[in-house]
Amino acid sequence: MLALDLLPQIVSYDFPPIILICPGKAPFNKEAYEPMLAEQVAEALVKRFVPPDMADLCYTTYYADEAKAGDITLEAQTLPFLAEQRVILIRNAGKYAQMSGEKGSAIEPILHYLSEPNPSTLLILVADKIDKRKKFYKTFEKYGLVVTCPQLEDNQLQHWVKAEAQRQNKQIQANAIGELLHRAGGRLSDVANNLNLVITYIGEEATITEQHVITACADVAEETVWALTDAIAASDSQKAVATLHQLLELGKAPDELMGIINWLLESAYKASPETKAQLQSNFVARKVLPLAQKFGLPRLKRAFALCTETHFMIRSTGVDKLLALELLIVKLSAGGGAKNKRRSA
Repeated sequence: MLALDLLPQIVSYDFPPIILICPGKAPFNKEAYEPMLAEQVAEALVKRFVPPDMADLCYTTYYADEAKAGDITLEAQTLPFLAEQRVILIRNAGKYAQMSGEKGSAIEPILHYLSEPNPSTLLILVADKIDKRKKFYKTFEKYGLVVTCPQLEDNQLQHWVKAEAQRQNKQIQANAIGELLHRAGGRLSDVANNLNLVITYIGEEATITEQHVITACADVAEETVWALTDAIAASDSQKAVATLHQLLELGKAPDELMGIINWLLESAYKASPETKAQLQSNFVARKVLPLAQKFGLPRLKRAFALCTETHFMIRSTGVDKLLALELLIVKLSAGGGAKNKRRSA
């Protein structure tokens, strides 16, 4: 069952005693697992089945990479004390999903329990990865409920943003939703964080506009990074170096700036029409496309090599870090601008 379908009916759904929350079939250009959606399902289940004043007696959380499978199953088989049902939540259960189900396996106690679960215990496992060929997954399919949490499609994200804004007593314009998703990308947690930023920014105002999103979701350092991107793409080395100094004044360290430059080039590579890679964020793709067009694939690869050499010098030699960064920016900015202008003409 899809998490998005289950959430509205969690309060009334008749659940089996074992539930697996895991990745599902990814929509086009999306990822198979949406962590925030999985967390919402787990929280809603705990809220329904664990009375707040009984949590200490009937609710336990384990981490699969820290707890022994035998200890977990022993507690699951124990009858609840002063409560109708015990709830056990196992996080990081993706560890189990990759293990063999053969006799003697570390997860043998779990697999045995799953085939004969205690009806007075609700066992919930959250796995960020899954292998449908393994016995672990097939056992849940046979005896329990599998809740899949793929990333939301674009139209689902739009509905989610609108509903979440309404839940917080706000209306949001259609173009504002579009701008929010352009900036946030496809991850629900990023979308939620950006929406909360906007809602905090507008205060008592009732309607979220596109300009509200643009203002609230930008910070000075981010805008300066895009200014650096534009200057390199335009082959304006003087402006690019000046922007580099602005980022240093904003507190960005040389190592952090190297990471930013590498990220820009990686994003440009993914945004290039010459590659099959895809960026999750349309906003970032739009921002770095001029870089991809300036370099082309061969020069992008050389640019990566240049960044690697510069980073090595900064970290491993006595070179002046600022000078090394300036030289890198000048080299990345060199060429391309005049050629592009002639093509446009």
